Amino acid sequence: MSSVAVIGSGPNGLAAAAVAARAGLDVTVYEANETIGGAARTQPLDGSQARFDLGSAVHPMALQSPAMSQLGVLDTVDFIVPELSFAHVLDGGTAYAWRDLERTKNDLGASGELYSRVLAPLVEHIEALGDTLLNPLLKLPAHPATLARFAISTVAGMGLKDLFSAKYERAAALYAGCSAHVAGGSRGPANAGAGLFLAAAAHAKGWPIPRGGSQAISDALATALRAAGGRVRTGEHVTDLGELSEDIVLFDTSAEAAGLIAGARIPEKLSKTLAATRRSPGSCVVHFVLSQPVPWTDPVLAQAGTVHLGGNAVQVGRAEREANHRTAEKPFMIVSQPSSFDDSRAPKGQHVIWAYCHVPLGAPNDMSRQMISTIEAAAPGFGELILESHVATAQTLEQQNAALVGGDLSGGTMDLLGSVRRPVISTDPWYLQSKGLYLVSSATPPGPSVHGMGGYLGAKAMLKREFGMT
Repeated sequence: MSSVAVIGSGPNGLAAAAVAARAGLDVTVYEANETIGGAARTQPLDGSQARFDLGSAVHPMALQSPAMSQLGVLDTVDFIVPELSFAHVLDGGTAYAWRDLERTKNDLGASGELYSRVLAPLVEHIEALGDTLLNPLLKLPAHPATLARFAISTVAGMGLKDLFSAKYERAAALYAGCSAHVAGGSRGPANAGAGLFLAAAAHAKGWPIPRGGSQAISDALATALRAAGGRVRTGEHVTDLGELSEDIVLFDTSAEAAGLIAGARIPEKLSKTLAATRRSPGSCVVHFVLSQPVPWTDPVLAQAGTVHLGGNAVQVGRAEREANHRTAEKPFMIVSQPSSFDDSRAPKGQHVIWAYCHVPLGAPNDMSRQMISTIEAAAPGFGELILESHVATAQTLEQQNAALVGGDLSGGTMDLLGSVRRPVISTDPWYLQSKGLYLVSSATPPGPSVHGMGGYLGAKAMLKREFGMT
């Protein structure tokens, strides 16, 4: 039996390992940390009785992912799907993105018709859209009509966000907030398209919160792996291929780390390409424990799984572009309140709040003061309710998970070039041009988010190349 080593136990690594084990290979996952999950881990911090998502907290792509479906995650994890997918706070009120697109359209008033017109065709064809976008862009599309609709909607979305935001303020803010999940504040089609896919997902299947935290996703993938005969070894930091005896190695690591570990096994040109991976801004994540729910001025926000703070579309874009170079005094923020839906996350009567903003790559800045101030503007008295705050700067994020280079959550810049050259322009981007070596992390297509598709597709590519399996 051929043996496979997977370095890293994030969702991509675990998905890759499960696919390989189900194909009959002898699979071992090596994880440097003492717990599995990478950026999908949930655990206490500093002796707290609450449990915090160290990376992602809300998972819009999980319900869209063939990997999550076929590996049994959707059957075993209890995904809580709020009716109010997300909301965006503006100076003159709040824009709501309900799962029901028609309800959202009606709430948006004058700008609702345009918002619905842009998104409705994508919501209607969300399965085909997911199948298209959760695969490499260089692949011949299985749904060309859906891809054409997406291209038209992306152009319309770019106009809404960047040209006509004053006229359609509330719709533009909803769309700009989704686009700002991709760091860097790009005005290009990749940023606009990613935001459009997130918004469409919000109205098709919702933005789910896993009961028990993101760890539930990682644990479900590990269960699928073990059921197929695979194993996980934690506390195993692999720095050189000479430490491994397996025939095949799959890297759920940063592109840079894969190059270093592989060393002379891969071509020098590829090694230099991996070392020069283009990076997005980093992030600063702050975990709060509150004595009471967030005292939103707008009480409807208590129903939202995710809240966007940072002003109108123009202000959001400006803050995101500023994050490329310096920390913003008024950053765009993404806030989740998982304990409003899952009472297992904090002691009785207390609430866990997960919040983050983008900062320059590798910045050591603690942004908790700016974040508290931003939340206070929409929830006066928020600061007085804080029992605990735990800060993970961009540097800390990399210390927690080496794949998050400089606190970059995206595995490398996700502009148009970064979406296609990931890490190289190829119809088999996972293959590291050396027999038995593959990169299967978010540094490969389809990129970031907790969907496991980088690992799933990378393992499928390995099985085809090494064993002729399809």
